[in-house]
Amino acid sequence: MGLASWYGYPYHGRRTAGGEIYDMEQLTAAHRTLPFNTWVRVFDLDNDRTVDVRINDRGPFVDGRVIDLSHAAAQAIQMIGPGIARVRLQVMRLPEGATAGELAVQVGAFQDRRNAENVRSRMESRYGVTRVVLREGSPDLWLVLVGSEATQTGARELAGRIREDSSENGTAFVVRLDSLEASKW
Repeated sequence: MGLASWYGYPYHGRRTAGGEIYDMEQLTAAHRTLPFNTWVRVFDLDNDRTVDVRINDRGPFVDGRVIDLSHAAAQAIQMIGPGIARVRLQVMRLPEGATAGELAVQVGAFQDRRNAENVRSRMESRYGVTRVVLREGSPDLWLVLVGSEATQTGARELAGRIREDSSENGTAFVVRLDSLEASKW
């Protein structure tokens, strides 16, 4: 359970993290860790409406939010006006051959690699395995990733420890490493 938000413009027509062109009028969504092409049923806990969406992007990157719906999906559960909704997610179907994937915690994204390396160094001394990964785009960003967890529980616990331990990294969130590779990050 958590909050759903939705997105449309200016992302409509841009490439998603999964590599396809985002069409805000399709029943799609962004999720931080589910494999691309996973089908998820979204239950709005306040109005009992549901919508089935296909994961094709990464996000949301706001604490407390668990899924970003396309405009069409948000309309289906009547959340356009409020902008967010309390939801529960149910995985309906994983893509064939999907694996659990290795998980990490993203603690920063920087245009200047030196800034990313400074954060990497501080995080590595506290939490061990830490790396900087280039996400090509406009602009290019250097992502700082901490840890290498096999389970959602382990990754969420690591993210929680990082948020508690460091006031500068209150936005630590879980990411799938294989999705970063799939999207050429």
